[in-house]
Amino acid sequence: MTDESAAINRANWDVWAAAHGQDAYYDGEALLAGADSLTDVEDAAVGDVTGLDVLHVQCHLGFDSISLARRGARVTGADFSPVALEKARDLARRCGVDVRFVEADATALPPALHGRFDLAYATIGILCWIADAGAWMRSVAATLRPGGRLVLIDGHPLASMIAGLDPLVLDFPYAFDGPHEFSGTASYATETGPTTSVEFAHSLGEIVTAAVTAGLRVTRLEEHLDTPLDPGWGRPPGPGGRHRLRVSGHDLPVLYTLLAERPAPA
Repeated sequence: MTDESAAINRANWDVWAAAHGQDAYYDGEALLAGADSLTDVEDAAVGDVTGLDVLHVQCHLGFDSISLARRGARVTGADFSPVALEKARDLARRCGVDVRFVEADATALPPALHGRFDLAYATIGILCWIADAGAWMRSVAATLRPGGRLVLIDGHPLASMIAGLDPLVLDFPYAFDGPHEFSGTASYATETGPTTSVEFAHSLGEIVTAAVTAGLRVTRLEEHLDTPLDPGWGRPPGPGGRHRLRVSGHDLPVLYTLLAERPAPA
């Protein structure tokens, strides 16, 4: 990511973070009351974190950081937005959990975090903000101990192409072709002030190759045909409150889960 696009996105996320926290997507009161913020997809991928050192990459307001700490993990959250981190620290304090928050670029996590974690966790809305998926993978892989795991859950590149379903409209590429700038007055969660953001496309092939090139051993790649989160396509959820991307009578993937680990020395 260029310095210019990074600055644009940091300003965007500062605006979004100021608006997030008590809305349909980020229910702060429910979190304070003890609600767990992980979806069933995230829960299945993470497993038991009791006693683990966990790095929550691009943690935003720290909802999942707090939930993982409540599950018994020692959690560090990293994000590049100081506004988000200020809110995250306040939420953790009010929830009575011990989470360390660090201001850092996910593609250049500081050496102080290297080799310290059993699990690096990054979920939903991650790589679209990253120009260089390889730099992200190398940075995150460096934080893992030998045997440490990466859990990456994100929007499927195919689903990310879609701007509307009735009629079907595509406004984003499947694979990387440079930066794409968007402007608006709302985030995925709520109304905000006017902002501009820069996003990047990454194919599944690029993402998996980046993980392998970073020295990780991929143990699982799963494509999900439904999601508990509203993708914003203007369609109501189906059975069980699940959202599906149905085109011409066929379900297309909406999320993927990538699990990988840092091999232990032979």
